[in-house]
Amino acid sequence: MTAATPSAAPAEELAKSLTKEVVRSRRSPRWRRAALPYLLLAPALLTFGVFKAYPIVDSLLLSFTTGSGTATRAAGLANYRRLLDDPLFWTALRNTGEILVVQVPLMLGLALLMAVGINSALVRWRAVWRLGVFMPAVTGLVATGVMFAFLLRTDDGAVNRLLDAVGLPTVDWLGQPFWARMSVVLVLTWHYTGYNAVIYLAGLQSIPRELYEAAMVDGAGPIRRFASITVPALRPVLLFTVVLSTIGTLQLFDEPYVLTGGGPDNASLTVSMYLYQNGFRYFDFGYASAIAYALTLLVSVLGAVQMRLMGDKDT
Repeated sequence: MTAATPSAAPAEELAKSLTKEVVRSRRSPRWRRAALPYLLLAPALLTFGVFKAYPIVDSLLLSFTTGSGTATRAAGLANYRRLLDDPLFWTALRNTGEILVVQVPLMLGLALLMAVGINSALVRWRAVWRLGVFMPAVTGLVATGVMFAFLLRTDDGAVNRLLDAVGLPTVDWLGQPFWARMSVVLVLTWHYTGYNAVIYLAGLQSIPRELYEAAMVDGAGPIRRFASITVPALRPVLLFTVVLSTIGTLQLFDEPYVLTGGGPDNASLTVSMYLYQNGFRYFDFGYASAIAYALTLLVSVLGAVQMRLMGDKDT
């Protein structure tokens, strides 16, 4: 029999209707099909333009002006020349650099050791350890600053009480310039070490076990395996964390603002805090914008240098 069965008739009708829809869509104007992706992207592009692109361009234009409000006037490169002669800007830059040089290697070194320890075959309950080391990263920055401000108080802080209990001299953590900067380093290390350790742990778990087994057969010890297998395999991850940590430290604001307020005597003043003071305390938005773009240039240069030194030599 050549006639279609009753059960096959609806399927044939559905196929015909779909074919008609495809033909009709192909006959639709080409510009409509080309405009559809941009229409779908329009909300995101509009949001980016209003809240990202416009402030970036406007702050660049502000950096070439002076005054505030409706009294702004063109100033050319005066704000950038002022930066070069501003001792407080160089103090803030030096403080930021000292914190960066101490904190980033300390934090990333501890994170790497922590990740290697958690990744060891001798460690059980890895998920619990991973959660434990990551918990500080989810703590709010303001809450972290307030907590450590109480812990590091000179007279009745928990840290000085512990030092006194074991017979060590107490430290004026927030009242001495050197220790104020080290307090910021301590807070940053506590807050971000676990975050970077989890990133390193993910990288370690992607290294084939066969490489370590072959190295052990060849007689390589733990240190040699770490230097010859672990570090080279983690090179992209190390580069990522170094660049990200450097950028974050150069933009440091919350922790010193809450912990020390930039004191004592501007000893813990950072570039971002100085930018904030000029923009929202003195309302000198032109100079604050110049500081922002000087910081952007510094971040870009350091990022490029790190990519050059630590990136793939073949690229």
